[in-house]
Amino acid sequence: MKKRWLPCLLLFFLIMSACSNETNNSAKDKNKSDTITYESENGPIEVPANPQRVVVLSTFAGNVMALDVNLVGVDSWSKMNPRFAEQLKDVKEVSDENLEKIIELNPDLIIGLSNTKNIEKLKKIAPTVTYSYGKVDYLTQQLEIGKLLNKEKEAQAWIDDFKKRAQAAGEDIRRKIGENTTVSVIENFDKQLYVFGDNWGRGTEILYKEMKLKMPEKVKEMALKDGYYALSLEVLPDFAGDYMIFSKNQDSDNSFQETETYQNIPAVKNKQLFEVNAKEFYFNDPLTLEFQLDYFIDRFLSK
Repeated sequence: MKKRWLPCLLLFFLIMSACSNETNNSAKDKNKSDTITYESENGPIEVPANPQRVVVLSTFAGNVMALDVNLVGVDSWSKMNPRFAEQLKDVKEVSDENLEKIIELNPDLIIGLSNTKNIEKLKKIAPTVTYSYGKVDYLTQQLEIGKLLNKEKEAQAWIDDFKKRAQAAGEDIRRKIGENTTVSVIENFDKQLYVFGDNWGRGTEILYKEMKLKMPEKVKEMALKDGYYALSLEVLPDFAGDYMIFSKNQDSDNSFQETETYQNIPAVKNKQLFEVNAKEFYFNDPLTLEFQLDYFIDRFLSK
């Protein structure tokens, strides 16, 4: 009787082996399709093709949200942005120094800046991609994040549409205020005044790069290279444009606005000063850029 069962048992094991191999091959194919290779500035890296739990450690939360990718952790600056409050209400605040908290979030992708701390440790938690701020322009940055998230087409479509709208608005604004009218962007932070070039958020990319509005010569001289320049109240009039965008931190000392020096700046006297909430205006991600564009169109063209 035992001999009669041997062929059946052999056949059974052969079938099971074939099924197992097929399952393993399918799993390998599935795993392969579940990842893509992203060419980061530090070399190729395998990342999820459809990330579900992304942690952003600096700057790029709005870039990710604009592409409808789920966030589970973001940096404190993004968390304090009032315009992100609703979308980030259930997202945890994290930092590059709190690895335990990041581990608890079980991310499948981590995004940060090149100066992020503990990068090697973060790589052990999940694929980690970093960017050097300013290495590429603000729209190329969104395209890169689109590539990283496997949404390059969506990112490119937004870029093309945004440039078209921003440049058209710039033509309308220049026609109204004059081709040679200057605009400067200032901010108060931690008892210090700053003026900005054309690549440091606060709407500068839209005003100068897309709308082609002019910056004062002094701003061009001192802030264009580094992106920003710290200055004193006494010299602020030298950097003030015909129009001024004031990125205002409400929790900072704003008493300088009561001084005679400030009050006598032509943009202030002529009511060509636009005050904005600094926490809403810091970044240059698509969500913030859309808000900035709408704001500039309204303020420059509503009069």
